Amino acid sequence: MEFTLLGAVFIAVVPLYLVLRWEAARSNAATCTRNLWDIALGAVVAGVFVGRLAAMIGDGVNPITHPGDILIFRGGVATGPAAVAAIATAAWFGRGVLWPVLDGLSAAALAGLAGWHSGCIVRDSCLGTPSDLPWAFAQEGSTVARHPVEIYAAVLLLAAALLLVWWRTERILAPGIPMGIALAVASGARLFTEPMRPSLGSGPVWWYVAGIAVGLAAIAWSQRRSRAQPASETK
Repeated sequence: MEFTLLGAVFIAVVPLYLVLRWEAARSNAATCTRNLWDIALGAVVAGVFVGRLAAMIGDGVNPITHPGDILIFRGGVATGPAAVAAIATAAWFGRGVLWPVLDGLSAAALAGLAGWHSGCIVRDSCLGTPSDLPWAFAQEGSTVARHPVEIYAAVLLLAAALLLVWWRTERILAPGIPMGIALAVASGARLFTEPMRPSLGSGPVWWYVAGIAVGLAAIAWSQRRSRAQPASETK
């Protein structure tokens, strides 16, 4: 048994927490009475748990007869089910103040996903398809240099998180737009890097396309709703 999955989760949680604290210091966090950190932790646990169960079932492993494989194993996490479970959990905990909670978690979620992809270091799963680029490198015992595809995704997601923090500081965004941006960017980063993954593009691409579509739809809906509100309500 190995604890590399838990190590990757820990690496994901650290930047999530740091961005939440950073945004709070910049008076940029959600203005609600609920604790965003507690909500974020609940979402992470639910996402990893559901995503791991989905991956086990997809691989033909029975979670009931192999409960130890849920966390203490090298296995993967199904991206789509994990994302849906995490968002649903955050929405449930944030009911009544839904948009402030989801928007307040948006940049931190991107940073957390960047940390999750960086967790490939402890799981020895950073590399993708062969590459001749100067920064490509080979696994121990191999002579084939490969794309550090998980690091690519981590860099894209972290850059997006920092840009979103800056953007939310510089201007007031309509409720739902930060969440829509985060969902579209996270899905887009995975879709962009999918051809460089060992699966050779056979991953759950439709999940990423759906994520981009839902994110863009949320942005469009938020902008339309904001324009439709009377001026007295937007002040």
